[in-house]
Amino acid sequence: MAGAYDDRDGYIWMDGALVPWRDAKVHILTHAMHYASSVFEGERCYNGKIFKSREHSARLIESGRLLDMTIPYTVDQIEEAKYAMLKANGWTDAYVRAVAWRGAGLDMGVSAARNPVMLAVAGWEWGAYYGDAKWQGAKLDIAKWKRPSPETIPTAAKAAGLYMICTMSKHAAEAKGCSDALFMDYRGYVAEATGANVFFVKDGVVHTPLADAFLNGITRQTVIGMLKDMGLEVVERHIMPEELSSFSECWLTGTAAEVTPVGQIGEFHFQVGDLTRKVSDTYETLVRA
Repeated sequence: MAGAYDDRDGYIWMDGALVPWRDAKVHILTHAMHYASSVFEGERCYNGKIFKSREHSARLIESGRLLDMTIPYTVDQIEEAKYAMLKANGWTDAYVRAVAWRGAGLDMGVSAARNPVMLAVAGWEWGAYYGDAKWQGAKLDIAKWKRPSPETIPTAAKAAGLYMICTMSKHAAEAKGCSDALFMDYRGYVAEATGANVFFVKDGVVHTPLADAFLNGITRQTVIGMLKDMGLEVVERHIMPEELSSFSECWLTGTAAEVTPVGQIGEFHFQVGDLTRKVSDTYETLVRA
């Protein structure tokens, strides 16, 4: 078993250089630590190739823009950094974490226009995000918190601050013996899990929440395209929580989650059915193609 994340062998790419793992540090007055001025990406490398890599790099830059934070690197430069990190660590299969943040500088308050924007790329070897739920079906709690309105925060950004209630909700779920928690949005519609999007099946039709108040995941988009290629109908719409009893199957999608079957959400039960297994297997083949 690997040790704590700050005490490992290996290398992390930081602002143009590969740094020994234990030396990859930032100052205590880093703006992001105090004011959540940070954006990130989670990606998986399969057989030496990062799935949808350039899309992730482009989204990182766009997330920075949405937070009024210009990331001083191009997609090509971020790509080069990611593969340099993987090569330095000798990995062909790994999880990749690119993160950009406002560092320490001349400002130490809410405003940070004079502080540099930093970029780092780390990685680690990571198996199934939900462990054996990959086959048995994950058990989800229903979060007491709600995804916020796009009028309160740029919900299209993969911003660190948006994950605060995810951590709180996941801790509460784990305390109840669950793997994760399902959020409703500010209007009461079904939204997403703490780090994954959600799909449901009813009478052979796939339903998924409309991504108008949460991140439209790259894996989500990939799976929607995959389902349509399989000749299945996909309906993106607002889903009320009372509808959960009418769905027969359910799964989560995300870079870390990949395609994970769901067996239970609160009091509602789902079968790990043939379609869920087919989608999971097809996705597994796609990412390793």
